[in-house]
Amino acid sequence: MKLYKISTLMLGAAMLTVSCNDIDEQAPEGRYLTKDQVQETNVAVPARSQATFAGMFNIMGKPFGAYPASTRADDFGLIMAALSLDAEGSDLFLQDNNYNWFSVCGEWSNRNPNYANPTIRYKVPYTLIGLANEFIASLPTDSDDPAIKNQIAQARVARAFGYMNLAPYFQFGYSVAKDKLCVPLLKDDTDFTNNPRATVAEVWAYVIEELTAAINDLAGATRTSKAYIDQNVAYGLRARANLIIGNYAEAAADAQKAMEGYQPASIEEVSVPAFCVIDDHNWIWGINISQEMVSGNAGYPNASSWISAFSGDGYAAATQNTPCINILLYNKIPATDVRKGWWLDENLHSPNWANLTWVDPGDASISATGDAIANFTTSDGGKDVFLPYTNIKFGQKSGIGSTINNNDWPLMRVEEMILIQAEGLAKSGNEGQARQVLESFVKTYRDPQYSADGRGLTLADEIWFQRRVELWGEGFFIGDAKRLNKPVVRFHGGVENNEPEAFQFNVAADDPYQNMRFPQSETNYNLGIVPNDETGTQPVAGQNPNLRDGVTD
Repeated sequence: MKLYKISTLMLGAAMLTVSCNDIDEQAPEGRYLTKDQVQETNVAVPARSQATFAGMFNIMGKPFGAYPASTRADDFGLIMAALSLDAEGSDLFLQDNNYNWFSVCGEWSNRNPNYANPTIRYKVPYTLIGLANEFIASLPTDSDDPAIKNQIAQARVARAFGYMNLAPYFQFGYSVAKDKLCVPLLKDDTDFTNNPRATVAEVWAYVIEELTAAINDLAGATRTSKAYIDQNVAYGLRARANLIIGNYAEAAADAQKAMEGYQPASIEEVSVPAFCVIDDHNWIWGINISQEMVSGNAGYPNASSWISAFSGDGYAAATQNTPCINILLYNKIPATDVRKGWWLDENLHSPNWANLTWVDPGDASISATGDAIANFTTSDGGKDVFLPYTNIKFGQKSGIGSTINNNDWPLMRVEEMILIQAEGLAKSGNEGQARQVLESFVKTYRDPQYSADGRGLTLADEIWFQRRVELWGEGFFIGDAKRLNKPVVRFHGGVENNEPEAFQFNVAADDPYQNMRFPQSETNYNLGIVPNDETGTQPVAGQNPNLRDGVTD
């Protein structure tokens, strides 16, 4: 596997230095501009800093953002990280074949510090943090200009979001590990060659501080696109952070603020493949993928090519690697729930694609509609036969069979905020109100016959069940399992399962192999990362057959 050549933390610092050098052309006296003069220049010539501002948002879903000199099919930013995290979990899997670039997640071999998968997942968030630092440093932070204050606030949220994409995966949950080492903080006065890991508590305190400051400065501001950040987004991220650190009443209150002005997608709207258009009314924040962003490498390194079943020129549909759902979760979803149709059943049936037609690109007289699409193959090899339990949750923005892989990606939906509100209420002593919030959402928008008591679970586990179904494939499983101190349960001993045999293992909640390892390139250059946790062993097939998670028991 290829490695980048310098420490990611040093890369973040280098971006600030290089960018300033690009604009720090020599003054007439032969001296370089001071920091204040740089800021004055950026205010006078906004285009200089706007490229960095736009870069913060582009890096989140940019193809080849981690390995620009390569054409890795799994290099597509934070969307790649979301797919990796769910593929490490209990509910989503790709096939165990030679075409699966995410097999390292299925088998958990990606704790190897020399592998590209964990390197991308480490590098992209720190690149985002570095860009945010660079942008903030390029402008006067004491400015009264509303536009400058707004963009600095957005950068602070982006910076916090970068840490939120790192902290949960390098250490156990806050409730059991708040004083243990997590990830380094990238600050102005940091020695990047000797930057020790901050504790879990220190990282989350910094995240809350950044989001709180940004919330105040984003008041009343609007945005031109949901790809950018407004106060709703900042409240939503603080709701997530408060949930993680156990501030449950605050999490519920922040979630309520985040969802103001938004309504969940209706039963009708999610009864067809969807979740690919940033302008949908239930999206609070997303990654806007343009056609230009995905024009290279057959459009493979992006969400459409790996998660959507309907790409006519994508990797997954052509190689039987469209993500599938584990039947442990699928079998718990009632037939009356519209989300049951987000996946094909064992007979390759779903009511959710009954009116969709896929036309062969080589012969328009050949096509398939509804369930016939499952066994339909195209003459150009762009689509193989689908397997049972393949997901059709994610549609194709440019149309079924389209070769334009420009699906947008949801970073935050109002449905998630409702579930955070329910959990926050339940865990802060307001179970009655939490139950009302949960039942109102599911009965109105997903399953008219729903009862929170229908599965016989505790209210906390019922809310986690709803999160696992509603947010499937969007990257939440591992973070949720770790904050809830839950095991990864992929199979039950002696019970038939559809997970590939090599991936059929369970991992205890306190297994140290849960935690990610720092890339070798990082530990080579940042001598402060000591120790790089290497305890635990890679899981093996059949491991821990009696583990249960309280939801799929």
